[in-house]
Amino acid sequence: MRINKKKFIYLISPNNIYPQFYQDLKEVLNTGKVGFFQMRLKKYSFKQKILIGKKIKQICKKNSVKFLINDDPILSKKLNADGCHLGQKDMGLNEAKKIIGNKIIGITCHNSINLAKAAIKGKADYIAFGAFFSTKTKKVKYRATTRILNRVKKLTKVPIVAIGGININNYKKLLLNNANLLAISGYVWKNKKYKPFETIEKIK
Repeated sequence: MRINKKKFIYLISPNNIYPQFYQDLKEVLNTGKVGFFQMRLKKYSFKQKILIGKKIKQICKKNSVKFLINDDPILSKKLNADGCHLGQKDMGLNEAKKIIGNKIIGITCHNSINLAKAAIKGKADYIAFGAFFSTKTKKVKYRATTRILNRVKKLTKVPIVAIGGININNYKKLLLNNANLLAISGYVWKNKKYKPFETIEKIK
């Protein structure tokens, strides 16, 4: 899977789809810095996710952004998304491939070289590590450091995603240490100082 270097942001949805969300998403994707958008909604029904997903997919398509679904290959297939992201407790890679076919599948590897090796062996399209910094988006069980990014880079050409508490003050460190994509959520959607598109504008 090839990564456009200008589009190094891997944006994750807010937990709640608020009224202004779709307009904000259009503005954010219009900056040309987002390569991937992941829909991660825990509190919504399958039916609601279909309706929300259809709207998001259209906005992603207009801006040439890959649309991925978190945790759920079946929902991904139903929405004909570009792929899905799997955590370690979700469905296995091979099983997911049987459902969505030749689409993008990314795997969470926390801070583990062994999990990364297994994902590479299973032909994951990207591997994600984190959390690198403290984050309020989800509970942090694993902490990763830039050392793991540099070690993994020697093992594979598979794109590497860094996640967890990434913001304007720390993102450059990750890009300089072999992260190909930066997964961001709270910093964009819950920023008290700036509007969503402004936060993206500041990450150069």
